Amino acid sequence: MSDVVSNLNAVADQACASEPIHIPGGIQPHGVLLSIDDDGTIVQVSENVQSFLNVAAEMCLGRALSTVLGEEAAGLALAVIRQRVIEDAPLYAGAIEKIGDRTLSGGPYAIVVHRHADATIIELEPAQGTVDVFASMYPLVRNFVNDLQQQRSVVELCQLAANEIKRITGFGRTLVYRFDDQGHGHVLAEALDEGYSTYLGQRFPASDIPPQARDLYRVNKIRLIANANYTPVRLVPALHPASGKSTDLTYASLRSVSPVHVLYMKNMGTIASMSMSVVVKDRLWGLISCHHATPCLPHFEVRTACEHIAQILSLQVEARESQAESSYRLELRQKLSQLLATIADRDGFVDALVDSAVDLLGLTASSGAAIVFEGQTRLVGVTPAESEIDNLVSWLDARTVEVFATDHMKEECDAFVATAEYAGFMAVSISKMFRNYVIWFRKEVVRTIDWAGDPRSKLADLPSSRSPRESFDTWTEIVRDRTLPWRRAEIEIATEFRTALLGIVLRRAEELAQLALELGRANKELEGFSYTVSHDLRAPLRHITGFANLIDELSADELTPRTRGYLERIRMAASFGGELVDDLLAFSQLGRASLKPGKINVQAMVESLIAEQQVNPGNGKIVWRVHDLPSIDADPVFFQLALRNLIENAVKFSSAQDEPIIEVGGEMVEESSRPSARYFVRDNGVGFDMAYVGKLFGVFQRLHNDKQFAGTGIGLATVQRIVERHGGTVHAHGELGRGATISFILPREFKPESGAKSETASAAFARLAAAGSGSWVQGIPKHGGKDEH
Repeated sequence: MSDVVSNLNAVADQACASEPIHIPGGIQPHGVLLSIDDDGTIVQVSENVQSFLNVAAEMCLGRALSTVLGEEAAGLALAVIRQRVIEDAPLYAGAIEKIGDRTLSGGPYAIVVHRHADATIIELEPAQGTVDVFASMYPLVRNFVNDLQQQRSVVELCQLAANEIKRITGFGRTLVYRFDDQGHGHVLAEALDEGYSTYLGQRFPASDIPPQARDLYRVNKIRLIANANYTPVRLVPALHPASGKSTDLTYASLRSVSPVHVLYMKNMGTIASMSMSVVVKDRLWGLISCHHATPCLPHFEVRTACEHIAQILSLQVEARESQAESSYRLELRQKLSQLLATIADRDGFVDALVDSAVDLLGLTASSGAAIVFEGQTRLVGVTPAESEIDNLVSWLDARTVEVFATDHMKEECDAFVATAEYAGFMAVSISKMFRNYVIWFRKEVVRTIDWAGDPRSKLADLPSSRSPRESFDTWTEIVRDRTLPWRRAEIEIATEFRTALLGIVLRRAEELAQLALELGRANKELEGFSYTVSHDLRAPLRHITGFANLIDELSADELTPRTRGYLERIRMAASFGGELVDDLLAFSQLGRASLKPGKINVQAMVESLIAEQQVNPGNGKIVWRVHDLPSIDADPVFFQLALRNLIENAVKFSSAQDEPIIEVGGEMVEESSRPSARYFVRDNGVGFDMAYVGKLFGVFQRLHNDKQFAGTGIGLATVQRIVERHGGTVHAHGELGRGATISFILPREFKPESGAKSETASAAFARLAAAGSGSWVQGIPKHGGKDEH
């Protein structure tokens, strides 16, 4: 409902909750109330007992019940009391019309007994006769029972109940209305005489029935006000002798009602009213409310029949609603099964959900959905922008619930402004640690609601919070910024969907963990193998080169030009093999050596590496363009190796240009919500086809003719491994004949790797040897051209 009505209800509930309507201190005058102790002695009585039983109230106190009611009536009441089944449950004990030879005025009277709050209470109410009340009840409800099974919907059941109750009671108007989740009543059925205002389809605000009145309706399922102009009859004595407090009349049918409610009735043009509760699953589902313009007192048997109809209606409503909800749950579970079957056949469940958009949205009857997983957001249907969803995810992170649903986003969530395209959402948390969610969105549904009177109106002569409404003329409200409410079945299916996704994610995680374990074992074996092979091959390759040189020296005069060519090929092949062995050895050490972070002056490091390249006369024509480079925390040896490989790569592939240009730059960026640094090396050389960019960083992958461009094919693979061990990513972009740009992004602050890595002696030696002149490593002193760690 609207914010105006909701706020009004909150104020009214708070004010009215303090009114003790269960202890009014008196009763309505159409019956008599007596309270007895365990010995059957009268300890409290209503003051009007004189007009009913011809005995003054004070004369009743302290006397045995039989001396006031007569032996027959007292026997009926005491027999029920001795059964001890009357706690909080009023029970019919019988009926009387005489005490001895004296006929009671206005009789016969039904005798109803109950016990509550340590008080035993007997009530006498007007009845039709002294025969069995239950025998006379069936003819009254027979039509209702016979027609019950022909009704197909809850509304039809309510209409049948309204018709029958109006028929057997004679009230001028009978309404059946149900309460929504906010407590507002919606009139579903109506039966009325000519001259009575209709309320069919209209709403009564929740503030019309305060919380304590709802509690009474739930436990005491029928209430009669025979004449709103009555004068309450006080109890004598005013306080119950056993408790010393006002007698709790929660279950008394004669209980006097609040003056505020009496005024409410009169404002409605009603003098007599009767209400029966419709209780479903121990919750006040609605009311059957009867109104009459003049006093009306249905006999006890009629009221009992009406109460029975209300109980039958309660059972039928529960059965119909449970059946409808079960059918809807079954439909949703079928959709869930279909969706999960689709996910199970795919490697990536996010892609599967996006591809199964119809089933995903149908699961919760939504118009759009967002899947937030591992830092990426995928959108389906009508949704907010990705930036707004990021704000919503941040808002959800602060909530502890696993499933959150609202049909009024504007009121409950200030993360972003609701629109006609999305006014409500439901979110399930897959992982709060990794901020993984599935969020469904619903469009706004504009509704026009007719209220039975403006719920904001008040009477001037009463405190504003305690006054009933003056007018019941139709007041129309237009409700915006809301969606259809999320049904309980939809929230439950979303919970099941979350559980299923958790199972899928867990299973995939276990598979990945097993794969990672196997890959780790294989990598260790491969690293060990490559280290051993490369280490053991160095000596034979040196021998090959040495013997080739020795042959050239010893037999220089005897060698033919052809033989000299063969020797040169042997030396070149052995040299290439040596380079390959060295690169393999270094590559294997990348995974074996631990990272030793330090603060790096990247600007100085790049200038040092460029100076190395300028020593070679063949590189003199290269134009170097070096931008400002931010410093970073990283392993200085590995970082230098990565930059050296990129710079040497750029020199090699741009050397054929007439005017080779190599550009080195860097900048601060945000990567995965953390401060990072991006570095790049760009050349105007031969470039590469982007169709093969996926192969660029693979071991031994070469995209160019090895005769034209020498190399082992390990350099870029080395760069990638170094960057990944620092928690970064590598990127490449190229155009054939126009050059290439290789870049990498590293976190600004280094985070140690999980799990300690041991550094072998050879790896440590390689680190010291590779450091060279280290003026670019801050905090490491330089001695004799070598850096000491």
